[in-house]
Amino acid sequence: MDTTIIMLLLAAVVTVSIAVIVASQMRERARIERARKITATEDAYKRTNRLFSELPGQYLTDELKLLLLGNMEESCRALGALKSGSVGPWQASVTELRQRVESNDDQRPPVKIDSADKSKYVQELLQSLFKLIEGMHKAGQIDAPTAKKNLKFVLFLVLKTHADLHVFQARDYVRQNQIRKAIHAYHLASTEMGKSKDNPMALRAVKSFRTRIKELEVMEKDGAEHSPEEGGSKLDREWDTFLHDDEWRKKADYDD
Repeated sequence: MDTTIIMLLLAAVVTVSIAVIVASQMRERARIERARKITATEDAYKRTNRLFSELPGQYLTDELKLLLLGNMEESCRALGALKSGSVGPWQASVTELRQRVESNDDQRPPVKIDSADKSKYVQELLQSLFKLIEGMHKAGQIDAPTAKKNLKFVLFLVLKTHADLHVFQARDYVRQNQIRKAIHAYHLASTEMGKSKDNPMALRAVKSFRTRIKELEVMEKDGAEHSPEEGGSKLDREWDTFLHDDEWRKKADYDD
């Protein structure tokens, strides 16, 4: 066989071998990239689902719930495009949750913020929610006005977390007949809400706390013993549901 032909055959073999190796490497890179995308998207879904499940009921308005569900639906669509096996049950769960929220059938009891540790944990969840909303805006899932509105509301919820702890402590002090300490705790709650000056609901809360403080000052002046039930005033009960109470919202909108 001619030397030139042999060299050409060897060159062809080498070329084919290189092509096979390159194609194999490209397939492996594509497989790894697909696996990476699936893992990242599944993690994103789980983070959002954690917020939906673990944020206290008194902080999750229907608007925030729908925002979280929209993000989970986006993750499910991405997983479907990647042909992930986990997407089926997750999509069914999200669909069911959306139906419950839209039919006003997703009612959750409030969670007592009764310790500094619990307050800190809820704040960490809210910080994650803040970052999630920022990410949704950057990804084009929500527009700028929607992002701005919800980011502002989440910052308000962080202040409410502090106020919730002070309110719990104030009620406990009233039950123990430590009125001066209760007054101080309500002052702290009022100060936290006062930091959200442009939120009408926060301003309404400040006024209500001041009213409650005056009630307690009268109690303290009288110097009489008070039953535990007296610590559960109408204003305290309103505070537990004020993010979801239409009447409270109307007061916040129209109160001078």
